[in-house]
Amino acid sequence: MERRPGVPRLLREINDRAALELLLDSGPLTRGQIGELTGLSKVTASQTLARLEERGLVEVAGEQAGGRGPNAALYGIIPSSAYVAGLDVGPEFVTTAIADIHGEIVAEVTVAPNGHDDPVALVHSAVVKACRSAKVALSKLRSVVIGTPGVVDPRTGDVRFSFDLPGWHEGIHEALARDLRRDIKIENDVNLVAVAERTLGAARGVDDFVLLWVGRGIGLGVVLGGRLHRGRSGSAGEIGYLPVPGVPLAADVRAVPGRLPSLAGGLQSLVS
Repeated sequence: MERRPGVPRLLREINDRAALELLLDSGPLTRGQIGELTGLSKVTASQTLARLEERGLVEVAGEQAGGRGPNAALYGIIPSSAYVAGLDVGPEFVTTAIADIHGEIVAEVTVAPNGHDDPVALVHSAVVKACRSAKVALSKLRSVVIGTPGVVDPRTGDVRFSFDLPGWHEGIHEALARDLRRDIKIENDVNLVAVAERTLGAARGVDDFVLLWVGRGIGLGVVLGGRLHRGRSGSAGEIGYLPVPGVPLAADVRAVPGRLPSLAGGLQSLVS
């Protein structure tokens, strides 16, 4: 890991990040509250807010009435300072949502592949249409998260196997990052549901649980110790791919772009 000395620039970055995270979690807050909760002095807190204002990240969002003297200004994150895109990719439809820095969805668009087998072209088109609907420039997107069925390699971020998305194969992650020029994360769709449930749903605050998902197939998301458990190869929770005699394991399948993987042949041999 790169070691960086405690130079003033690094300390400013740490202070700015601490203030931003605090405002995201608990804002709007006064300058005094930010200093108290982060441990920064009044002078340092003022300098930090000035830098964040100059960068277009925070603004005065109101006032807080106090005792004697003028009301204290309340600072909050500017919602339009950054956006993210989330995609739900399936064989029939691709749904794209654009959310601001607070997580508020500002646009949602669903498109059909219409015979387009190239995942890069499909994702690019879906993201552009969603950005256009939200009136958000593509350059404003800080990150793109893609949920897909199947096994995602936690080391490379690539889809290793997906029965009904044969075009998604190794190398797609890099190709998407190069095309969109943004941070790209590909994750199993049920795993993303598990993360959402722990953040906003029935499993909020629960450190250990499993989520059973019944849709086009059957999937399972596993959270242990408050962290998503993917397994060494990304196959944890893939109960839809339980091994049966005559069928290869998902980890042993190597899909050829444009063709169904060999698992399909194994399934066919069982029913014929």
